[in-house]
Amino acid sequence: MDAGVGNPFAVLTAVVAPAILTNASSVLALGTGNRLARVVDRTRAVAKELAALEPGDPEYPAWTTLLERLQVRTQLLVRALRVFYASLGLFATAALLSVVGSIVTSFGRPLWFDLTAALALLAGATAVVGLASGCALMVHETRFAVRNLAEEAKIQGGSRRVGFHA
Repeated sequence: MDAGVGNPFAVLTAVVAPAILTNASSVLALGTGNRLARVVDRTRAVAKELAALEPGDPEYPAWTTLLERLQVRTQLLVRALRVFYASLGLFATAALLSVVGSIVTSFGRPLWFDLTAALALLAGATAVVGLASGCALMVHETRFAVRNLAEEAKIQGGSRRVGFHA
């Protein structure tokens, strides 16, 4: 603990890592939000195509499957967005706790330093797990997106309908 006293680089190091990861979480949350908006738009377009068909139409089951997959994609994106926002908050918490820990060190409060250091580590580690989990959800959602694109291309290729959008 004494190595950090009077050393501005120790404080900087403790604060910079969570700050950088906070930025990463923000970028991932922004991109996930954009993907969610695209899925909502695509869901509306597929629902419109489905509404134009009769249930006995040969294309009806394929469009229904596409709509179901879009609903799964929506759920995955919403879960990923929640995890990214939680990680964002936890990284910010870790950065704040690191600053508080460095301040209490200057007042010679080793117990408070140990407590804030442990809480900062816990918050940061939980946030990293959340960030990795959110990325795994995004990979899973991307697989659904690719599968939907291939399936929709087949449907559009065998149909006289136009209006295919990724």
